[in-house]
Amino acid sequence: MKDTIQPGATFPDYELPDHTDTKRKLSDIQGINPMVLVLSRGGFCPKDRQQMHQLRKFSPQCTVGYTSLVTIACEDLIGIVEYRQGVGADWPFLYDEERIIQKDLDILEYTDQKHKPMIPYTLVLEPGLKIYKIYNGYYYWGRPSNHELHMDLRKISKKIRPDYKLDTPEMRKKWENDEKEAFFPFEKMDKQEMLARMDYAMDQLRIRNSTG
Repeated sequence: MKDTIQPGATFPDYELPDHTDTKRKLSDIQGINPMVLVLSRGGFCPKDRQQMHQLRKFSPQCTVGYTSLVTIACEDLIGIVEYRQGVGADWPFLYDEERIIQKDLDILEYTDQKHKPMIPYTLVLEPGLKIYKIYNGYYYWGRPSNHELHMDLRKISKKIRPDYKLDTPEMRKKWENDEKEAFFPFEKMDKQEMLARMDYAMDQLRIRNSTG
């Protein structure tokens, strides 16, 4: 990994096509929220598929916890669609057919001459693509468990959400003084966007409940 990619640094705002073949910038997907970014070897790898299956269980928590989740792999469009469908994911999968990220970050897995994938990394990002933590998943046990991601996102939320500890005299006073900018997400997005996000979250929960 390039030595500039360290906790505290800003991750590059790559723009790549997603599973619908729509170009997406990481910053647009992230919005004002934390993000879990997975740089994946690809759908051919059983370790990566297992990680995606675990994240599938974690994804509903990301939805209600105002956290974005993204997977990127060196696949073509058909490959990324099959990968996403095969693990039952409901978050964006971006494909990097030209290996832009692999080359830019110097993460070619040179030990696999057949697939030439990226070395798998999972990054937990604060808003603004600020790197909070980096997990090297070349060995499966180097990848974060859902519990570890939960702990990381808890610490980030405490850091970035003024209203994380709601039951303080200071926060109550802000509310009474109509200082809504201290309360997420009231002043961070317009009403239409907030309602759309709430509807999306409820839809995802209904889908989960209906499919067991």
